[in-house]
Amino acid sequence: MKKLILLCIVIASCKPAPEKESKNKDYKDIHFEAVVVDTHNDILMKAVDNGIVFDQDLTGQTHSDLARWKKGGLDVQMFSVYCDGGVDNAYDYANREMDSLDAIVSRNPDKIAKVANYKEMMATVNDNKIAAMFGVEGGHMIEDDLNKLEALYNRGARYLTLTHNVAPSWATSAADETTNPDLEQKGLTDFGKQVVKRMNELGMMVDVSHVGEKTFRDVIENTTKPIIASHSSVYSLVASRRNLKDEQIKAIAKNEGVIMVNFHPGFIDSSFNDKEMAFIEKHAKEADSLMNTGMDDWYTLDYLYKKYASETEAMRPPLSMLIDHIDYIVDLVGIDYVGLGSDFDGINLTPQQLDDVTTYPLITKALIERGYNETDINKILGSNFLRVLKANEASN
Repeated sequence: MKKLILLCIVIASCKPAPEKESKNKDYKDIHFEAVVVDTHNDILMKAVDNGIVFDQDLTGQTHSDLARWKKGGLDVQMFSVYCDGGVDNAYDYANREMDSLDAIVSRNPDKIAKVANYKEMMATVNDNKIAAMFGVEGGHMIEDDLNKLEALYNRGARYLTLTHNVAPSWATSAADETTNPDLEQKGLTDFGKQVVKRMNELGMMVDVSHVGEKTFRDVIENTTKPIIASHSSVYSLVASRRNLKDEQIKAIAKNEGVIMVNFHPGFIDSSFNDKEMAFIEKHAKEADSLMNTGMDDWYTLDYLYKKYASETEAMRPPLSMLIDHIDYIVDLVGIDYVGLGSDFDGINLTPQQLDDVTTYPLITKALIERGYNETDINKILGSNFLRVLKANEASN
């Protein structure tokens, strides 16, 4: 059955396949034999906000749908559960998004299954179905209640991003710490440390994407399990507050965690933000008109990017820039600490060639062209994350 080869890579006692074997394989063979994991996709946001039903063909409307995931060789999807920090009843909103995935799963039991742990995940993958888990993006969605944290875990959430840009009362975000340096409280409060402790006990991965540097340090000091950055890239290449500095990358590696690189052009291309600002200024009147109708800024920008496709195409960075971020992490800390967290359907633009989820194999092709062997590619595509998932499931 599919994927059995990779099980030997994940289990430490098995020897990796000789490098010479991978040289004789086409990139598609390597890709479709690997367990491919993406730790961050925002299709549930569109399902709730726009009534998107993603077991239908959504080509041209979204980056993702059920059939296209399989065409791209995706095996494991962590579905982001997200709402803005200013939304009332964020916990209820989280459950609505979870309901939308449950409905898809119930209609398509032969194609996708929600899984609770590594063992169920691999059984599902070997049945040629997509294994689904949730990742809750923003600690505000537990509403300062550990019981709600546990309830989300019981529904299938296997990571919690401690903060989004608008942070909860118990942790500061990168946005908080960079825009308001005079904050009296930075990092985790005592309750925030309780959140991390309870997540460790549950086997729920602590996600440090979006968190401030003080919160990051507090997490490293308090966690007893490997952590993840579910969708972050490299600060030394692009100085975005959402990217990880070298000392943070080293700390995650020391913690035996994993960094899942984000595909967002603004996080992988240092010239992108200036290009985007020029685009926004050029179309400011139209943007204002759309937002006056009640359309929020994210969907306004999405609309304008699609309307002026030739302009936006010129703004997209090459795929090689995404691979540069993978290379940087590998060169800094080694092959065992990097993976993929695309942010598909949570970003308006993607790198060139990565138009949607059917294009994952092009990442494998690019990695081969950079000189990565099959064993290393398997780690990047999924097994690094699987190691962290298993470590979080282990008892303290």
